[in-house]
Amino acid sequence: MGDDPRRLYRLDGVAHIAGVINDEPRRCITSMRRQQGMRLDERYVPYLQMAGLYHLARLNDRWFQLDEPLVSAFVERWHPETHTFHMPFGECTITLQDVAYQLGLPVDGRYVSGCLTDFHVYIEGGRPAWQWFHELLGVLPPANQIQKFAVNCTWFQETFGECPEGADEETVRHFARAYIMMLLGTQLFADKSGNHIHIIWLPFVARLEEMGGYSWGSAALAWLYRCMCRGANRHVVKLAGPLQLLQSWIFWRFPGFKSAGYDAFSWPLASSNTFDIHIFYETEFSALKTE
Repeated sequence: MGDDPRRLYRLDGVAHIAGVINDEPRRCITSMRRQQGMRLDERYVPYLQMAGLYHLARLNDRWFQLDEPLVSAFVERWHPETHTFHMPFGECTITLQDVAYQLGLPVDGRYVSGCLTDFHVYIEGGRPAWQWFHELLGVLPPANQIQKFAVNCTWFQETFGECPEGADEETVRHFARAYIMMLLGTQLFADKSGNHIHIIWLPFVARLEEMGGYSWGSAALAWLYRCMCRGANRHVVKLAGPLQLLQSWIFWRFPGFKSAGYDAFSWPLASSNTFDIHIFYETEFSALKTE
């Protein structure tokens, strides 16, 4: 391709890792996935169900170790031009069906969007962003825990890690909003900082009852695609995004790579739906036999 056909390039001209893999055989991507240190309180469940994030929350509650060499091997085969993995047998990729079955996220509805620049201009009613933060979460982070429009993860975990016993409904809503913001910021849309939660999620948690109407699955998949496109660059060694989705997809589609002790029931929707579909087909086949 170009003057040097031995090298692989992305569409923007950046060298793909596959083009120099023989020169860097020990290259291994480091993940930026951070474990969310906030307990899943049963009082949050109704809000998580409304938001369409309950299965993701259950998954997060059962931590697993990311296999970085395995993920690196797949990213090396990722082609940004087609958003597919190039395998010896052909091309394959992660689809919205995989997102829905393995993370239980809604894949239809309104699109998830937001503006990271001039964020304060888009806050509802023209209120300052941090005033709205205080109204929705009941507390304001100290100045040394704020970086522009992001809050330190450690402060989030220390402040909202445990919802008080006997808390009133408004307090529970504050903690549920914080839990959801942490879930979105560390599990679905994590960036390479790995230690900050952006308050871009405020407009969503402000209306918990409406969150389930958004296509969180398609947004998460798009973010994973983008992160893998960046990770395919030979000069990039850190990978962010919903990496539990990538690894679970590898395990389900390529069972031979499944690590010892991996618990399939960490993916509740996939397990339950696989069982339901099996029962459905058994019933259909039985009906065909009796006719």
